[in-house]
Amino acid sequence: MSADFIPLPLEHGHLQKLVTADLVRPDHLLGAHPVAENGVEGVRFAVWAPNAHHVSVVGDFNGWNGFDNPMQRLDFGFWGAFVPTARHGQRYKFRVTGANGHTVDKMDPYATFAEVRPATASIIWRQSFQWTDDAWMASRTPGLDRPMSVYEVHVGSWARDEHGWFLNYRELAHRLGDYATELGYTHVELLGVMEHPFDGSWGYQVTGYYAPTSRLGSPEDFAYLVNHLHERGIGVFVDWVPGHFPTDEAGLAHFDGAPLYEYADPRKGFHHDWNTYIFDYGRSEVVMFLIGSALKWVQDFHVDGLRVDAVASMLYLDFSRTEWIPNIYGGRENLEAVAFLKRLNEVLHHMAPGVTLIAEESTAFPGVTAPTPFGLGFDYKWAMGWMNDTLAYFEKDPIHRKYEHHKLTFFNVYRTTEKFVLAISHDEVVHLKKSLVMKMPGDWYQQRANYRAFLALMWTTPGKKLLFMGQEFAQSTEWNHDESLPWHMAQLPDHAGVARLVGRLNALYRQRPDLHVGDIRDEGLLWTSADDEAHSVYAYIRRDPRPEAEGGGAWSITVANLTPVYREGYPVGVPQGGEYRLLLSTDDLEYGGFGTVQGSLTAQEGGLSGQTHRLNLNLPPLSVLILEHVGETRRSEDR
Repeated sequence: MSADFIPLPLEHGHLQKLVTADLVRPDHLLGAHPVAENGVEGVRFAVWAPNAHHVSVVGDFNGWNGFDNPMQRLDFGFWGAFVPTARHGQRYKFRVTGANGHTVDKMDPYATFAEVRPATASIIWRQSFQWTDDAWMASRTPGLDRPMSVYEVHVGSWARDEHGWFLNYRELAHRLGDYATELGYTHVELLGVMEHPFDGSWGYQVTGYYAPTSRLGSPEDFAYLVNHLHERGIGVFVDWVPGHFPTDEAGLAHFDGAPLYEYADPRKGFHHDWNTYIFDYGRSEVVMFLIGSALKWVQDFHVDGLRVDAVASMLYLDFSRTEWIPNIYGGRENLEAVAFLKRLNEVLHHMAPGVTLIAEESTAFPGVTAPTPFGLGFDYKWAMGWMNDTLAYFEKDPIHRKYEHHKLTFFNVYRTTEKFVLAISHDEVVHLKKSLVMKMPGDWYQQRANYRAFLALMWTTPGKKLLFMGQEFAQSTEWNHDESLPWHMAQLPDHAGVARLVGRLNALYRQRPDLHVGDIRDEGLLWTSADDEAHSVYAYIRRDPRPEAEGGGAWSITVANLTPVYREGYPVGVPQGGEYRLLLSTDDLEYGGFGTVQGSLTAQEGGLSGQTHRLNLNLPPLSVLILEHVGETRRSEDR
């Protein structure tokens, strides 16, 4: 992001490249660019509106007069104008007289800055920021064998100032950086970052695909946030929404008086559930608009990856609809969207090495994380099946859990078919779904005990981790996008104990290769007790599957007791004799538990569950233990 950026000339060859899907940074051609023409300083404006009868640019520089600066029709349906009176920081719009004869003032689809809502004007902006994260950028990677613990943050409601207004990105940078570092997260995922008109959409109805929302400051302020987090060793993902866009008149909808960015047939181009339009992935100009947006964030704003929203809605023509149009083969897949997603992943991985692309995809569509051309090419996919099964299990009264026992083991059947992120997101704590801790059965103590057990199982299950803000301190109220998190709650002992647990889990997860290296390999997890439905007890080994010569071989065992019954001396099979050490108990006093004391942690001969030895453990109610082997017991004559 540099002040000395030179836009591409508005020439036939460049316009043709955009029309033929060969120009992956169309924002270098279209939009508003401060330039000099024939020695005169001004701003060059360009827009795509092939169905328009007339287009002019209006703004602060001409008193919003539509007659002063008409735009010239160029090849392939593009329009351009140079305005010598326009300057950095001024507001503007395109006044479009469309195919339907109506004239509407439109936001610039390629604008990099906009007015704070409810105002909708775009702002001329020459972006400039001095980055200091070169070392980070050179080393970033999707890191399949590295720990990835993501803190999902809605930037508009993580914290507010004393007047209830949004923090500036720069203030958010320091507060969020301190907090994420304290809890040991490796990444943050930011939602609500791209410009959007309606707060209640949480940022998922985007009007500014190239612009950080002005609610929290300027593009340079947002760059400061990313740069600062990188300097703290924290990666940054942002939510990106290429599946649909809002019907707001000032936005992309019917941009030139006719369907343009959206499919013309509403059976293919309109989401009734969300009241939004669906992008036309069969148009090169639309595909380039979206790919250019993605590249803007990962190249110019240095974000480390995109979480791509609602991929399932893109992949299926019959998604949430009764009337739909089959593809050319009679199937339900949107072949144009499939081709777009493959192209997106290929381009981003080529032009932004090390970037991470994550799909929110909720179906069994094959090969989401398989390489192109046979797969879609994403690096990760949200594990929606794991999330649904695990929450469904934990919401059951413990007396009924024996009937749902294998909801917690089923993920192991398919966990290596894709590369998964175990995501507990904002979607699980809104619309009367309750916060996570309040989903749990029992009284307040049991709810917290269940929740601590849930977190420990999540952190020891193969897959990268994502937890939505507020859940790290067991927020008991639902998330409200219009308010700050209830930070006073985080100071209370019952809630602070859960936050300490999350910090400890992140530390173990980052320090121990057995908890992150073998995520996508079968040998990364071995169940040693998967069938004790009667007691709702589970035990499994996590192992670093690399040879010891390559630093591998580390392993630990996780044991869960998911009923409110204390079990003394419960036998658990282990693969080695000798001494064991307790790495974590969710029942510890510092996390809000009872502090149950273990007896001997020396494994005895006479194994079970296919293991050579056994440990007799005291299993606290509704708890999880994590243990490691520390050495063989010395014989008496060697002492």
